[in-house]
Amino acid sequence: MDGLLQRLLLLVPLWLSLSVHEWAHAWTANRLGDDTARLMGRMRLDPLVHLDWLGTVLLPLLGVPFGWARPVPVNPLRFKGLSQDTGLLLAAAAGPASNLVLALLAALLYRLLALLPAAPLAEAALALLEIAVPLNLALAAFNLLPVPPLDGGRVVDGLIPYRWREGWAQVQRVGPVLLVLILVGAELGGAGILAGLSGCSNRLIGR
Repeated sequence: MDGLLQRLLLLVPLWLSLSVHEWAHAWTANRLGDDTARLMGRMRLDPLVHLDWLGTVLLPLLGVPFGWARPVPVNPLRFKGLSQDTGLLLAAAAGPASNLVLALLAALLYRLLALLPAAPLAEAALALLEIAVPLNLALAAFNLLPVPPLDGGRVVDGLIPYRWREGWAQVQRVGPVLLVLILVGAELGGAGILAGLSGCSNRLIGR
């Protein structure tokens, strides 16, 4: 029962973090001239509009400490006043950036709440914030990996020099395979990765 309770507790900050992540993609694209996501109702913080049953519900309930939401559609042809590559780079980077901001905000709020007298509501909030900090650090780090189709792959796509495009196109073709290998490696080395994230999180919340 304790294990199930912990997984259910994970869903609250996970859904919030993934919703903000996808909203940041949609909001940035909209600001750059692409209103595709906004017209499809995806520029919202409602977790239900970004829900992916596997990545947002099933895997977290099975104990996998991360997840993903439905990707926000971006049409680079609609960007205004900048190149398609630059627009895609900015829209892609907005997601991980939002998770870093959430981690910092959660850490700050944790420090403030920790100064208050102990109370059941404060204890519950502290427990959620203690999950939210390393979770958002993990989401930011994972999505910034330079592997297609992650956000980091789109950032590389916007920065890579033209003379390296052919080689990068080959990497893009095997991107999903590389992503699976990375996930398997992360699972095997999960203890070390979690320890590193936990250490960084503890420094942020003042432990």
